[in-house]
Amino acid sequence: MSATQNEAVIVDAASNTKLSFASVAIPEAAQGQALVRVRAFSLNRGETKRALTAAPDGSRPGWDVAGVIEQQAPGGRGPAVGTRVVGLVNTAIAPGSWARFVSVGLEHLAPVPEGVTDAQASTLPVAGLTALHALRQGGMLAGKRILITGASGGAGDFALQLARLSGAGSLVAHIRSDAHEANVRAAGATEIALGSILDAARPHGPYDVIIDSVGGDVLGMALGMLAVGGVCVNFGVSAGNAVTFEAREFFSVGRTKLYGLILFEELNTAESGAVGLARLAAMVAQGGLKPRISVEASWREIGRVAHGLIDRAFTGKAVLHVAD
Repeated sequence: MSATQNEAVIVDAASNTKLSFASVAIPEAAQGQALVRVRAFSLNRGETKRALTAAPDGSRPGWDVAGVIEQQAPGGRGPAVGTRVVGLVNTAIAPGSWARFVSVGLEHLAPVPEGVTDAQASTLPVAGLTALHALRQGGMLAGKRILITGASGGAGDFALQLARLSGAGSLVAHIRSDAHEANVRAAGATEIALGSILDAARPHGPYDVIIDSVGGDVLGMALGMLAVGGVCVNFGVSAGNAVTFEAREFFSVGRTKLYGLILFEELNTAESGAVGLARLAAMVAQGGLKPRISVEASWREIGRVAHGLIDRAFTGKAVLHVAD
């Protein structure tokens, strides 16, 4: 495959897997953007579910990308040609990363240090940055009591590790199946709250910080487990959109907060993806942060792996490699 040709995964309603491959144009490295030759990308539940169930026919999914700079940004800005990079594509304004070549904004692009594989780097953008920005809402985490719901997922795993590295006092992982206990303990959990709801977490609280990606009844219960001045950060609703909670349990504690997190809003206002990705990649290079990859395969297996992710056939990250 030469640099004059490009290929991408597209949403295809006529395909048995709802995904297929198509020849597409190589994007321009416009002002503030670099052209990246993709080596690997990881899948995230949100983008994958939308691609399989709701995205328009012909659209191009994909947020996470690891690869090499094919064309530097105009004016000699950003990483030079040949630099290994990790980046994040905002599919609201650009074609997705599941392709051979993608254009990535410099504000969401960082060099990959020696010792970090393409597969490891590709897991960092959405899951790693979401965990990083969610925990940021808790301020200094040293000594604090932290609860992470949906802890066996990609963002949950990163949140456990980052909280541990930040010196959390106690770190409670909420999981639905005891099959995931070994993984969350390896990531840093000091206690396990097992079950579809959150009853088992109450004895370990109240919590200074709660990171929730589940929503539904789990979020409703979590709001009643905050300590004085505690914050609950929500960024997902895997258990349902509707939430009922005991308002008195929430407000009578005093200075409790519920914070809704949208990653690209955080990247636009708090800290760029480039800064966060460089920090996360350095942690991986130093051995403190260890991405948990459950599946590695060729991108030609996108249909099988995407459906496996949605069907919860695995809980760690799925990485697909783009070969020439």
